Amino acid sequence: MGLYVRQDEKRTELQEKIAADLRAKAAEKSKSDIEGPQYDGERDADIVNDTHKSSPLLAVWLALGAATVAVVIYLIIRSS
Repeated sequence: MGLYVRQDEKRTELQEKIAADLRAKAAEKSKSDIEGPQYDGERDADIVNDTHKSSPLLAVWLALGAATVAVVIYLIIRSS
């Protein structure tokens, strides 16, 4: 059996409190969304520290890959 609430009240006090809290959170979130993210040049510069650098042998790997593709294409053309 459900809890009896007077029919003339559309919302209970708890529902009103929850709705007010949600409105306050939404207003604060929309305020921060309008302002946008805050950037700090000195702190943001640390993002690039300790990042992975490409291998010095990258050019060698690319050349080997291109040579392999070229040889496969050459063999396909020659066998036709």
